[in-house]
Amino acid sequence: MTPRIGNDGQSGEDALRVLLSTRGPFKTTNPYVVQLADSIRTCGASVRYFSWQTALFGSYDILHIHWPEVMIRRDGALARAAAQVRFIMLMLRLRLTGTPIVRTAHNVRAHETGSRTETALLRWCDRQTRTWIVLNELSPVPTGTERVLIPHGDYADWFAGYPKSEPIAGRVISFGLIRPYKGTESLLESFAHVTTTGASLRIVGKPSTDELRAVVESAARKSSRITAALDYVEDSTLALEITAAQLVVLPYQNMHNSGALLLALSLERPVLVPDTEITRALADEVGPGWIHLYQGPLTTATLDTALAAPSPAESPDLSARKWPQLGRTHIRAYRDAGRRTPPPYGDQRLPS
Repeated sequence: MTPRIGNDGQSGEDALRVLLSTRGPFKTTNPYVVQLADSIRTCGASVRYFSWQTALFGSYDILHIHWPEVMIRRDGALARAAAQVRFIMLMLRLRLTGTPIVRTAHNVRAHETGSRTETALLRWCDRQTRTWIVLNELSPVPTGTERVLIPHGDYADWFAGYPKSEPIAGRVISFGLIRPYKGTESLLESFAHVTTTGASLRIVGKPSTDELRAVVESAARKSSRITAALDYVEDSTLALEITAAQLVVLPYQNMHNSGALLLALSLERPVLVPDTEITRALADEVGPGWIHLYQGPLTTATLDTALAAPSPAESPDLSARKWPQLGRTHIRAYRDAGRRTPPPYGDQRLPS
């Protein structure tokens, strides 16, 4: 199948039809996906958010998959089995119609390990993927597959219309869905001994487990310097929370791509993150003073040092991460995927 699109990314009523694997747009839909949808729609594409009705019976030229495990995981054995059956039907439909899968590699692997059946289904999807979009140069993709670098876009326009706070001296914030790998417990332990005058810690986000919620609530009860909003917050509230901080801390145990890091930079707040090849490259890209790096476990001394650092002299350089240009690059990737030969049929095995 060749996508129905002209060289300029537009062709009137024959515009490229893209189906995203994410539902929406809702208040909780990842802003990355919403901005992507808007940017490729501006380029002349027709964009639809996911439903199984559309995926199995609708008309589209490209399926763009983000976080494929979300398409399969359900609470309850019956709901999970039904989702797996629908996923198998989808893979077969795409193979029979020659519809390309374009996949954005947000993570090296899913944050939580799934069942053997889920693993087999996701591997099947990987084998059928025609083009992989990576957000940085270091993201691995399966050997022999097409790889396109399109950096993670910023959130400057997304939050431009929301009121901002004046930063509070000594305020540290960590935000986003609280998961075990995000290092919230180590942040709480390290912050307990911070000596910076007026230091305070704000935790904002919904815990993924009751155990994590209990850890944060216990720390807040023990120290008046620690407060928390342990739930999903609206973007308007998130903008006020982040900009009220002097420093954003994201102590992830395995940091690869981080939308939270780009979000903090888009709101012009310095960020403290682990020292990796990816965060070093981003620090060089955005300019001095915006990304503070640390090696090994997060320590109290690291937090005090970052809080003592001078404010950056200029705004972070996010010029390579503007959505209009990223939308055009996605359109080219979709068009190229449509022209490429599908993987050999023999490589596509029903998971056992």
